[in-house]
Amino acid sequence: MDATELQAISDTLMRIVTPGMTPKQLIKAAHKEHPNASKKDIARAAFFSIIANADQDHGKVKNLHAFALAERVDGGS
Repeated sequence: MDATELQAISDTLMRIVTPGMTPKQLIKAAHKEHPNASKKDIARAAFFSIIANADQDHGKVKNLHAFALAERVDGGS
């Protein structure tokens, strides 16, 4: 995945993530706009979003952080 794709998925994640959204729901929603993205790509984009938006929207960043950590611990399965 190149930087442009990473940024596009990151932007999508920031737009679609909501409080209480499960990792499965987040992946499904991201796949609607990025059907070729793997779970690993989406998790990387989530980490990118956390870094890029840490000072902007704490609620969304917190949800993405929980998702990214869960995917990292589960090995992206």
